[in-house]
Amino acid sequence: MRIRTIINKEWAEVFKNKLVLSVVLIMPLIFMIMPLVQLAVMRDVPPEEMTDAPAGIVAICETQNLTAAECLQSFLVNQFMLFFLLLPLAIPVTIASYSIVGEKTTRSLEPLLATPITTAEIVVGKGLAAALPAIAATWLSFTIYIVAARFFVVSDRVYASLTNPMWLVGMIFVAPLLCVLAVTVAIIISSRVNDPRAAEQLGFIVMLPILALFFGQIFGVIALNTVSMALFGVVMLGVDAALTAVAVKLFRRETILTQWK
Repeated sequence: MRIRTIINKEWAEVFKNKLVLSVVLIMPLIFMIMPLVQLAVMRDVPPEEMTDAPAGIVAICETQNLTAAECLQSFLVNQFMLFFLLLPLAIPVTIASYSIVGEKTTRSLEPLLATPITTAEIVVGKGLAAALPAIAATWLSFTIYIVAARFFVVSDRVYASLTNPMWLVGMIFVAPLLCVLAVTVAIIISSRVNDPRAAEQLGFIVMLPILALFFGQIFGVIALNTVSMALFGVVMLGVDAALTAVAVKLFRRETILTQWK
């Protein structure tokens, strides 16, 4: 009940901030529209355009006997799907950063810290308040993208790459864990600094693993599949558990109450 109270309080205050609200609403919209536009553009690609494509992509497409349009659309689908894993990282960082540092600025954090609510309840409540909107926005934008993409792909084979079990594991299992990672890192950082923008910028370091996957897949260094995606999720589960314990330990409410100025 007390955690629910914290969540309701966070949503009532944080979403008054136009920056936070724009990130929650606009970023998923951009990530959803951008790949759809690219799929539409690639519907009528002539075969000669494949001469400029990387040799690895051409070889895979020839092995699977894909047309030029199918080849490029399949490649784009796999790259843009990784973008959807950036949403559960970017959105909660903004919310969580302003959640604690913003309350420091407005001096509204002290009354909460003076209550009998435990530190763990505060961290979990603020974490869920940042994570739930991010997960909901990610899943909603992904669902709309999957439905809309059916009208832009050139064949069932391309659409099958959208519903690949690997990406379903990524969105259903890995995305929420990435969201928890972003939230806990943001809480750790924002509980130690006094500037919301600094907390937000430092929090964006959690995007580096997904960016590494993105560029690694483009250059053929990393080959993603259902097993590797699931293993990545298991690693994230362990990291999240460890970081949550660290966040609770580093959130020193007495220091904030007595020494923060």
